[in-house]
Amino acid sequence: ARALINRPKLLLLDEPLGALDLKLRKDMQRELKNIQRETGITFIYVTHDQEEALSMSDTVVVMADGAIQQIGSPTDIYNEPINAFVADFIGESNILDGVMLCDYKAKIAGHVFECLDSGFAPNEKVDVVIRPEDVELVAPGDGIIQGTVTHMIFKGVHYEMEVMANGFEWLVHSTSMFPVGTKVSIHVDPYNIQIMNKPVSEDEEAVAINE
Repeated sequence: ARALINRPKLLLLDEPLGALDLKLRKDMQRELKNIQRETGITFIYVTHDQEEALSMSDTVVVMADGAIQQIGSPTDIYNEPINAFVADFIGESNILDGVMLCDYKAKIAGHVFECLDSGFAPNEKVDVVIRPEDVELVAPGDGIIQGTVTHMIFKGVHYEMEVMANGFEWLVHSTSMFPVGTKVSIHVDPYNIQIMNKPVSEDEEAVAINE
């Protein structure tokens, strides 16, 4: 209230809801959004809660070690992360090493997948990001990679499962339940496979603001 009384052009909120329990936190998120809309004041909202950042923001800035990694709308940040750090930080992800065999074909976990990416050098090593909700579990033999469900918990709106396949533990979110020990096959649609350049060094993981 003290900060708002003088109608500032810019209001900085540094983790204002960090000490609240979940129910009150959700209520206050709605209240802050209503205040912002009613006053028209630009809010800079600092949070380490990824869900809070996505649900409250018009524009998200992801930072690491003082460097900006990506700026964009919540939808762009989630669906089109610029690198593996952003993909892993904003939401859960399966991040795998891959090789671009040629345009629109990537070798992932020893298998060739169709994708929508191009412009990479032949056999260039890349990072592959696949969101857990984009991994489809099908009957053995119906998908590309074969595996076994090793862990399963009910999360309310979906089941969270882990599938061991070719030495990699895939994280899967699905409304269908597959008990632990079930043999399954993994299918991923081409448009759900995100290919990104591997940074040559840690310094290259940060991108300039004008990018």
